[in-house]
Amino acid sequence: MTEAELLEVIEQASTEGVTELDLSGKELTVLPSEIGKLTQLKKLILGKYKYDEEGEIVDTIGNHLNALPKEIGQLHQLEELQIVDNELATLPPEIEKLTNLRSLNLNSNQLSGLPPEIEKLTNLRSLNLNSNLLSGLPPGIVQLTNLQSLDLSANQLSGLPPEFGLLTNLQSLDLRSNQLKELPSEFRHLNNLRSLHLSYNQLSELPPEFRQLNNLQSLDLSANQLSALPPEIGLLTNLQCLDLSANQLSELPPEFRQLTNLQSLYLSYNPLNDLPPEILQLTNLQSLDLGKNQLNELPPEILQLTNLQALNLNFNQLSELPPEIGLLTNLQALNLNSNQLSQLPPEIRFLTNLQSLDLGKNQLSELPPEIVQLTHLQSLYLSANELSGLPSAFGLLTNLQSLDLSINQLSALSPEIGQLHNLRSLSLSANQLSRLPPEIGLLINLQSLDLNFNQLSGLPSEIGQLHNLRSLSLIANQLSGLPPEIRQLPNLRSLDLNFNQLSRLPPEIQQLPNLTKLDLRGNPVPIPLKILGPKEGWKDPGDVNEILDFYFHAQDPNATESLYEAKFLIVGEGGAGKTSLARKIEDENYQLQADEKSTQGIEVIQWHFQHNELDFRVNIWDFGGQEIYHETHQFFLTKRSLYALVADTRKEDTDFYWWLKIVELLSDNSPVLIIKNEKQDRQCQVNERSLRGEFTNLKEVLATNLETNRGLQEIKDAIEQYIIRLPHVGTPLPKLWVRVRSALENYSRNYISFEEYCQLCQLNNLTEREDILQLSWYLHDLGVFLHFQDDPTLKHCVILKPEWGTTAVYKVLDNETVKKNLGCFTRKDLKHIWKDLEYAEMRDELLRLMMRFKLCYPIPSHSDNYIAPQLLDINRPNYTWDDTNNLILRYEYEFMPKGMLTRFIVETHPWIEEQKFVWRNGVILQKDQTRAEIIERYNQREIKIRVTGTRKKELLAVITHEFDKIHRSFERLQYDTLVPCNCMECQESQEPYSYPLDNLHKRLKAKRYQMECEKSYEMVDVRRLIDDVNLQQPGAEPELNHKSEQLQQELSQERDKSFQNQKVTSQQRKKLHSALISAFAEQSLLEQLLDYELDKNLNEIAQESNLDTIVFKLIKTADSQGWLLDLVRVAYQSNPRNSELKAIAEELKNYF
Repeated sequence: MTEAELLEVIEQASTEGVTELDLSGKELTVLPSEIGKLTQLKKLILGKYKYDEEGEIVDTIGNHLNALPKEIGQLHQLEELQIVDNELATLPPEIEKLTNLRSLNLNSNQLSGLPPEIEKLTNLRSLNLNSNLLSGLPPGIVQLTNLQSLDLSANQLSGLPPEFGLLTNLQSLDLRSNQLKELPSEFRHLNNLRSLHLSYNQLSELPPEFRQLNNLQSLDLSANQLSALPPEIGLLTNLQCLDLSANQLSELPPEFRQLTNLQSLYLSYNPLNDLPPEILQLTNLQSLDLGKNQLNELPPEILQLTNLQALNLNFNQLSELPPEIGLLTNLQALNLNSNQLSQLPPEIRFLTNLQSLDLGKNQLSELPPEIVQLTHLQSLYLSANELSGLPSAFGLLTNLQSLDLSINQLSALSPEIGQLHNLRSLSLSANQLSRLPPEIGLLINLQSLDLNFNQLSGLPSEIGQLHNLRSLSLIANQLSGLPPEIRQLPNLRSLDLNFNQLSRLPPEIQQLPNLTKLDLRGNPVPIPLKILGPKEGWKDPGDVNEILDFYFHAQDPNATESLYEAKFLIVGEGGAGKTSLARKIEDENYQLQADEKSTQGIEVIQWHFQHNELDFRVNIWDFGGQEIYHETHQFFLTKRSLYALVADTRKEDTDFYWWLKIVELLSDNSPVLIIKNEKQDRQCQVNERSLRGEFTNLKEVLATNLETNRGLQEIKDAIEQYIIRLPHVGTPLPKLWVRVRSALENYSRNYISFEEYCQLCQLNNLTEREDILQLSWYLHDLGVFLHFQDDPTLKHCVILKPEWGTTAVYKVLDNETVKKNLGCFTRKDLKHIWKDLEYAEMRDELLRLMMRFKLCYPIPSHSDNYIAPQLLDINRPNYTWDDTNNLILRYEYEFMPKGMLTRFIVETHPWIEEQKFVWRNGVILQKDQTRAEIIERYNQREIKIRVTGTRKKELLAVITHEFDKIHRSFERLQYDTLVPCNCMECQESQEPYSYPLDNLHKRLKAKRYQMECEKSYEMVDVRRLIDDVNLQQPGAEPELNHKSEQLQQELSQERDKSFQNQKVTSQQRKKLHSALISAFAEQSLLEQLLDYELDKNLNEIAQESNLDTIVFKLIKTADSQGWLLDLVRVAYQSNPRNSELKAIAEELKNYF
């Protein structure tokens, strides 16, 4: 909401005299003083909770307010004020004037203190200060004697003032997630308390005075450090709910048995070895949680708890259940997950009221026949056992709605499964099912069916009878087709078919009206991955309609042709024999050269072979092995390819782990062959077993002597076999696609314009622009050519020979002048480096290609100057650093690909301090009085970040956002984001103790809000650790808060401007020259241009007599002075029918 809109709302509310105003979720950063006009308001909402259908809080809807205007004090009638989820750091003193206030909710702000004026709000009944930064309370808070509900949870309170006991009207007090180590004895005066939450503190004992809280009905002491309870606990006889989970209790006091009104008792996460006998006296218990203890048996006396309705014993060490379990006939829910049960007693049959039974993660190899007598069961969880079958009468459990049989050893389903006609959810994933019985079709109420990770090669036609099915998951089976009956599932919304063998889809799949998710990734179906969805499986697949439209409309399924083409990449150290191997594969009679020249960059060779009378084409990519190429090769290590790692057995310098790891990270785990080049028959050992254990994509280790061709045929045979098995090889494609692919082969040129590519497609009857772009994307992904559709410069050309482009790039990085200048070069240098005719007309595009690959960046404000960061000085420049109160973050990598930091430098180059504090292993960024030091320690596999200044959190968020993008470009990259401790000792240290971010998020999810610093042994708040660095969980889509997002947008805009504010390309100049000649011929434009006063040189240009010269000088001047787009616009306005000018104007608009 804009400021003007807000003022209008306030004015209208004032005019109408409204008593309630909701301004939550309006993106407000400032509340105007005009709010004081609304003196009639009784309720003002500036942030609130979001509830689900059951009334549970699921989210907050706030604003970005960091202060309240003093005029807030003019709202004298206000009774309720909600400011949930804002950024308030203080409250104005004028808050004291809201004397009618009964409810004040300040949840989720940044308050580190309360003003003394808070004591004037004596009518307050409810005060919520949850999730702030309070480390103490003002003495005046005890004046709020009418308070009935006080929420101080999730702050940093280490103590309470003694006067706290004066709040005698309190009925509900929430102090969870603070740093309380003890409670004041004055606590005993709060004898009207009904509910007290003290979870997630550091309490090691309870004071004896606790016994005076005799009206307590609910007490939460979970997640503290209690090793014992005082005898006085037995005096809290009104207690109905007691939570003692996550403490250190190994026993309970005898007086515990006096709590006879207890209905719910939680003792999970304690070191209980035996069931405390005192519990057996609590005969009114309805719910008992003993999960995650160390119980190895249940005593027979458990039968005394006859009122139990829910019993949780998960994550213990129970190997059997006593027969007496059958006497708990009121049980409705029994959780025995994660124990060591190998069988169940027959007495289980007496639990006839059971509705939910969880037996997952045990050692059950069979179920007792008696289990079928639990006819009220609605949920049965049997996952992760050793079941190979089900009891014959299993079909009697007709009330079952949810059945989980995942991760067992079922090789078949008995027909009785069809009798469970009330089933809503059925999970059979990770079994050994090769077929489904026809009776599966009888489960007519089924809504969710999970069959992932089985061995199904087909689905029965009866699957079409599951008319209520909403979700069907068949990931990682062996399906080669779907039955036509799939059309009979009108309610199906989600269909997961990842990693099967589907190459065709039935037409009937188009008849599923409610289908919103279709996942076909990992199948040889002829649909580009761009349409199928992101390669990251955790991300949502592509749009259903686009997937089906492409398959059924953009191609004719009956007019396809298989494309037998693949990419074979040869990598390894320099001089290992990669080029020799490539040449020998192409021609085994090739004579090795004694002084074989090392490959400069990349060389591509075509090789053909036949198999089953089919012609296969292999594009062999021979990669130069020099160290300088290691960073840049990774842009061409593609998926859907076969790899060979060549090792020279004489040198024994091959880092097998590095090469195999980089292929694994960048190629989606493509198959790899290790080829030992045994020059002069010198052999070496490769620890094949160890490498295979770590790299599942390592297929074979082969040896050859290329001089004698020993082993060459075996290598060629292996290559052929693995090429044939690549999933995309032989995939049916539209004949039009294959026709265009064949036509491209006839071009001997290195590149063509995109217009020429479109004309070629149209000549081959591929006319729709969307289809043309889809084919371009597919051939780019396959490595046939390079076409970057999303780049404003490179989208205009199609590089038919990728090796031509990469060789040009490497010419710059190999150039001695560029090396001598520590990576600095100019357009003048490029003119010399790319002086050959094949490059002369494409220098601008090639420069853009280098920037696209993050190999260089333009120096802002230094026109035509560039830096290749991998060639920068290795020595760190001298600079000063303020190391007080730094924010420090580290990334630690299990394996660190080369070039991480150089890519980061390119992405953040507009903020490099003075454009000089950058070196090969580090950079200093500067923005808005804030500096960041980023240093790569490659040998330690670490990147360390330090930030100082006024906007530390925001700048750090932007930096991590950029690193997150780099991380996601690698498949399965393993790393830890290490968050610094914020205890007093670590805050002043340059080497603070660090916590893995993913571990912090796991703790947060488990509601473990406190953890210990290993340096100071202080307890710190998990949420504050995460909030300090403003980071999301690793692997998640990057999300930034409002301020960080603004800063990120600034970087993106400055980066885009830097990259795009380059000279127009030679191709664009040619088109523009032609169009302007035409425009001038139709009508003189010089007078209009002179009127616009675009440049002082226009008069001089106008004196030229030759039209061609005029146009040439106009373009050159306009390009160098930055008014080229204006020139084209003026020309187009004078010639609106000139379609060529219109197209160029749009093109340049996007470009600039």
